[in-house]
Amino acid sequence: MIAAAFFWGAFASSSLLVGGFLALRIGLSERTLGLVMAFGAGVLFSAVAYELFLEAAESAENREWATVGLFAGSLVFFIGDGIVDRMGGEGRKSMVGRQAGGAALAIVLGIVLDGIPESFVVGIDLLSGEGVSVAFIAAVFLSNLPEAAAASSGLAKAGWRSSRIYWLWTGVTLVAGLAAAVGNGVFGGASPDALAFVLAFAAGAILTMLADTMMPEAFEKGGRAAGLLVTLGFGVAVFVSTFE
Repeated sequence: MIAAAFFWGAFASSSLLVGGFLALRIGLSERTLGLVMAFGAGVLFSAVAYELFLEAAESAENREWATVGLFAGSLVFFIGDGIVDRMGGEGRKSMVGRQAGGAALAIVLGIVLDGIPESFVVGIDLLSGEGVSVAFIAAVFLSNLPEAAAASSGLAKAGWRSSRIYWLWTGVTLVAGLAAAVGNGVFGGASPDALAFVLAFAAGAILTMLADTMMPEAFEKGGRAAGLLVTLGFGVAVFVSTFE
């Protein structure tokens, strides 16, 4: 099962390479990237609401653990993100080259920080014995596309070579697979309350990431239409979840 967790975690994040290819080989305008990023944000909002927090609240024996997990995840991400920013990772998902003044290690650490909560959830999902959640895998896969496209465009403008950017996404994909495997192995015998805490923790971290990095960039470059794309992404993700 750990091997399966690694596979699905890496698969969900493999769209980072696709997004990088779209940005580096095809070329997308800043407005297009902003709108695609808005769509991805909507997809993640749906995943947080239905695949993470709602499931955490319903599965917990004591629902207080879901609430505590939500705010704990938000606080931990907020602190971690602040540390990465001070190290030089601020603007790591910028599509206009704000990464130029940042440290490469901090940029990489920041991108990994953004994806770890999602990957943990992929591994934990397999513990139910019902297989991986198609809706959540789709949500992570779709949301990673615009994130990688925007960041790749910005990294290229900041002077990164294409090969270096591809290696970055390859490394992050492997780390995502490892995080999913760790989540599956560590929480294999966890209680319902512990699992609820972890799911809610991931929800809080992802919500904070959306507010801090994805949404501002999406609305800055996508304009007012970004709101429509957020709603569309949310609706599509909910529609996908109905087929599970």
